[in-house]
Amino acid sequence: MARPVLQIVIASTRPGRVGLPVAEWFRDRAEAHDAFDVEVVDLAEVNLPFMNEPHHPRLRQYVHQHTKEWSATVERGDAFVFVTPEYNYGFNAVLKNALDYLHHEWQYKPVGFVSYGGVSAGTRAVQMLKQVVTTLKMVPLFEAVSIPFVNQFLDEEGRLRPNDVMNTAADAMLGELERLAAGLRHLRPAG
Repeated sequence: MARPVLQIVIASTRPGRVGLPVAEWFRDRAEAHDAFDVEVVDLAEVNLPFMNEPHHPRLRQYVHQHTKEWSATVERGDAFVFVTPEYNYGFNAVLKNALDYLHHEWQYKPVGFVSYGGVSAGTRAVQMLKQVVTTLKMVPLFEAVSIPFVNQFLDEEGRLRPNDVMNTAADAMLGELERLAAGLRHLRPAG
């Protein structure tokens, strides 16, 4: 059986975003875990317009090329980690839009969260996201990485320098993603 594909989705698209160095750190951690083929999916590069498909996503009658490409990307994933900021006690619109474009492609796949922000470390955004992903039949993990006051962990070059708590949390989440990706694979329709 092929190794599962873990997609690390960078939710923030704003200039100067912290999500990129956070995702790069997590990518390195995931590659060292060595249980997945790891892909970084940057929503800034995916650049989906605000939902513009004429049909409900559950029908899979996509008319736009950007949707067909997004569908193929998400379909390829066996597990996900959303690297997300917190905006106004919630998650950002770009991530919600990316989730809403599809339906079947998300189903029966585990999802973990690496959140960051100020004092709350993005945890309020994650709580809102869990409601959305369960409606898509994804399985959100309890294990998570929450980074409070994230800027204190950036070095002079803008790279994230994690502490032991962050590394331990990442490893626990990766282990759980590995277990659930294997177990949930059998619930998804073939092809």
